[in-house]
Amino acid sequence: MSRKIELLAPGGDVEAIKAAIVAGANAVYCGLDTFNARNRASNLSLDELNGVIRLAHEYGCEVFLTLNVVLLEHEIKNIVKLLNQLVNTKVDGIIVQDLGLFDLVKKHFPTLDVHASTQLTTHNEGQIKFLSKIGASRVNLSRELNLEEIKTLTEVAHDVDVLTEVFVHGALCIAFSGQCYSSSVSVGNSGNRGRCSQACRDEYEITDAGNRFPLNLKDNSAYYDLPELVDAKVDSLKVEGRIKGAHYVYTVVDTWRKQIDSFVESGLLLEDDSNLHKVFNRDFTNSFLKGNLTKDMFIDNPRDNSINYAVEQASAKASEKAEQISVVQIQEVSETLHADKDVLGNEMREKIKFLDIRKTPVTIAFSAKADEPLTVTVLSDKAPIVIQSKSLLIEDEEKALTQDLLKKRFKSVKSAVHSLEGHNFDDLTPGLALPLREVSDIKDEIDFILNGSVKVIKHVEVPAPKQQPKVNETPTLSMLIADVKDLHLCDVTEADIYFKLPESFKKRCNKYIDILNENPRLIPWFPAVLIGKDYDEAVRVLQEVKPERIVTNNTGIAYKAFEMGIEWVAGPFMNTTNSHALVTLKEELNCAGAFISNEINKGQIRHIKRPENFKLFYSIYHPILMMTSRQCFFQRTVGCNKPSIEAGCMLKCEKATTITNVKGVSFAVDKQKGGYPSIYNHEQFLNYQAVKDLSGLFDEFFIDLTNIGAGSKEEQDKVELIKHFEALLQGVEGSELQLDQLVEVRTNAQYIQGL
Repeated sequence: MSRKIELLAPGGDVEAIKAAIVAGANAVYCGLDTFNARNRASNLSLDELNGVIRLAHEYGCEVFLTLNVVLLEHEIKNIVKLLNQLVNTKVDGIIVQDLGLFDLVKKHFPTLDVHASTQLTTHNEGQIKFLSKIGASRVNLSRELNLEEIKTLTEVAHDVDVLTEVFVHGALCIAFSGQCYSSSVSVGNSGNRGRCSQACRDEYEITDAGNRFPLNLKDNSAYYDLPELVDAKVDSLKVEGRIKGAHYVYTVVDTWRKQIDSFVESGLLLEDDSNLHKVFNRDFTNSFLKGNLTKDMFIDNPRDNSINYAVEQASAKASEKAEQISVVQIQEVSETLHADKDVLGNEMREKIKFLDIRKTPVTIAFSAKADEPLTVTVLSDKAPIVIQSKSLLIEDEEKALTQDLLKKRFKSVKSAVHSLEGHNFDDLTPGLALPLREVSDIKDEIDFILNGSVKVIKHVEVPAPKQQPKVNETPTLSMLIADVKDLHLCDVTEADIYFKLPESFKKRCNKYIDILNENPRLIPWFPAVLIGKDYDEAVRVLQEVKPERIVTNNTGIAYKAFEMGIEWVAGPFMNTTNSHALVTLKEELNCAGAFISNEINKGQIRHIKRPENFKLFYSIYHPILMMTSRQCFFQRTVGCNKPSIEAGCMLKCEKATTITNVKGVSFAVDKQKGGYPSIYNHEQFLNYQAVKDLSGLFDEFFIDLTNIGAGSKEEQDKVELIKHFEALLQGVEGSELQLDQLVEVRTNAQYIQGL
């Protein structure tokens, strides 16, 4: 085999990065103390990042920086400041979620290589083309995909010169990444801001199926799936674990390194994965990759399973001898495991103890003699750098090069890996002058050489977007339905009516094409997740119906609409939170408008600026989605007789239940026909305050009239709801009270707390 397979390792702190390097990682990803999706990791300072980059590059290892959170309007200045610093480092790429960051980098910092984060939920052909269009050079494919889907999408990616990476080891989210709002809704800590509190790992009141941790998945391990991943031509194998320590990183990366090397050299896999079980794990599954979504993917223990595994192995050996494992033997197994962990830890510490990320100290010495050039020497532990002026020094007391002047001109070095420790003026003859332009030229040349003979990129000022006029002077009302039973609502309002399309379609079925063609009033609303044939069928809806306008929460459908010249609006699940994200959508893909994320509060919303001829939308009434999953929530809650999820489940299953955590908070578990299993907050989002606060910003206020996420709650009178929401927008007194009476279980907490 000649193709390089990148092993991409996590680095939550400096020690973990060193461990990854010595264990054989081809690349590491790490974060600074801001703008990254692992706030609970130790993370790095900018100086540490520069030291890590220098060290990694010495070992042939690349460094990718995570900037994978959504950005708020007031943070744009700070992210621009950081980007101005990063362009003069040797960082090999940045990992990005926010659509606005793509705009900033593409326009102002084009030397930075941009990778699309897992938070962008990339799972279909159109999404890869969308991300390529806005500037991504590689994409992290959704963890829920199977090997055949990965292979197909990698072919698409390579056709548009985009690399693919796949998570092969570490924790699994039960929710689609970027589409999980459970932490945000329940405790105000958004996963889109790196503050996930892992509600999926919480303990719940025991379910009918007998589980206390019904949402807790085993960890991912594709250790024995390497041949298939190689066959799929995946470019990077990514290990999860920036919250984990150096011991974990070293053990996992070392084990994977040996597996990859064995396969590359001999075509054979190593059979021993025992070391992976000696560090933190929740047991392992590869079921997403295999497309085999069974109950076995879950484990009723969110904590470390390593000791349980060791005991199980020992018990199995005892059973072979028709014996039972004793308490003493269990203690011995535990002691052996801890000893093995110590061996691995000591091995790691021995290898990294001489690795140093400190900057190289330099001293600048000046030599000035009459009728000779000014000589400036940079002294370090390496060969000196000597630079001379073009002109000769002349005697001129008035314009003389003094120590103070030279200290000021050479007060620092523009190098990420060098620090100026001092100056030496022993050979500086006083009273000698030289054109100051030449002094500056010498300083620039020193910076150039210390920067690896790469020209220092000057600071870029990014102008703030200007607020453009609203399209609708007076905000209008729009609403969403999902059932033909609600078509009568078209007769009671002039509002725009969106029709929610499913996440799964029966192949070559014209049901939704017919509904849309027979009811031209309806505007198609596309979901956030569309995988495989479901994406193909959704595209077919576009092609057959050719609607004038759509709303899409899926960037793949957005790209297809752009290609077809169909007017499209970015839905609320595109996580749009700042002006530059709107610019990306408008300028790159001719987007006509966008919903602003319901995760952000009034203060975070009010300064967002729209591009020209661009509508802004905001939802004031909807079920509050917490998470959507490709796995089944009912296997572990109410129970299900099916051994695994199959295609028919998506199309036919329609269930609802409630789960309650041990703190007494309940959530609605919902599965609609044609939809993915989802969990909703028990409260509806009702925010009439936004109409008062932000009518000057938004063109349209939106209400969701679907029954999705209603759980066991009584259905609302939708005609009455429409009447009172229209009255609200018209400023009719008493409309708020009427809405409160209609929607008894409600909240607008996200509008108050924000991100």
